Amino acid sequence: MKVKVIDEAHELDLESSVNKFLSDFEGEVIDIKFQVSASIYRDEQIFCFSAMIIYN
Repeated sequence: MKVKVIDEAHELDLESSVNKFLSDFEGEVIDIKFQVSASIYRDEQIFCFSAMIIYN
């Protein structure tokens, strides 16, 4: 069993990265877990969108 973690600053970038990984993938995906975190730096909101793909 292995994992692939993908992290992007925008949800559409995460979607593209996950789709690219899966299009080149030739194994069995066991699960995909998503997470979003947000923080504030000065007056700016910073988002982090991540996915962990568990596969064989």
